[in-house]
Amino acid sequence: MMILTSGGRIASRWHSQRMTKYLLGCGIVGSTMFVFVFLLDGATRIGYDPLYHPVSALSLGDRGWLQIANFIIAGVLMVAFAVGLRRSLYSGHGARWGPFLFGIFGVSLVFSGIFVMDPMQGYPPGAPAGIHTDGVSWHHYAHDVFGILVFTSLPIACFVFARRFSKSASRGWTLYSMLTGMVMVVLFMFFGTLWESDNHLAGLIQRMMLVAGFAWVTLMAANLYKECKKERDYERWTANL
Repeated sequence: MMILTSGGRIASRWHSQRMTKYLLGCGIVGSTMFVFVFLLDGATRIGYDPLYHPVSALSLGDRGWLQIANFIIAGVLMVAFAVGLRRSLYSGHGARWGPFLFGIFGVSLVFSGIFVMDPMQGYPPGAPAGIHTDGVSWHHYAHDVFGILVFTSLPIACFVFARRFSKSASRGWTLYSMLTGMVMVVLFMFFGTLWESDNHLAGLIQRMMLVAGFAWVTLMAANLYKECKKERDYERWTANL
């Protein structure tokens, strides 16, 4: 039987906290990377209109591999972040539902990249104009399903964490989380209306929704990362007393 010394237990705990810190850092990297890539790619893609076309349309065309990879890598990093959340929250409201929702969010991003939408709205160049719902492919349907999960799991997570923050008297984070969730819900409904009517500002509304949601993820992950680092540094300091 292995007997751990006090130093061994401390070292083991430091290793565990280091892993948790890295997993939380995945939330910062994944969310920042995803937004940066789709904004830059959309602004430089020939024939693509960021105000009109959805982000998912970037998965089409000769450079479509870039957005597909963006979906998949960001999704994997969000799943890793969900694991880090579960390791860092321990208990309390949202300790299980929060990581679970982020897990759904990450997996849905991955499959949104695997199953691409059909060409439409004149993109890629030569594709049919406008929105068409008849005769779409099975992978387009799958993309829509996982897209809905992406755009619903994240605002729900905002509301779950808003309640958790309210229990810890973190008024600023409570309001910010609640506001982000509400903004995402309103913009999602607005986007759906614009998309069905083939409005030329649908892409802009979707981008506003994504930026709002991923900014919240980045800031919350950064805050948790900082708290985890402070706890680790404190335990290292007390161990040397």
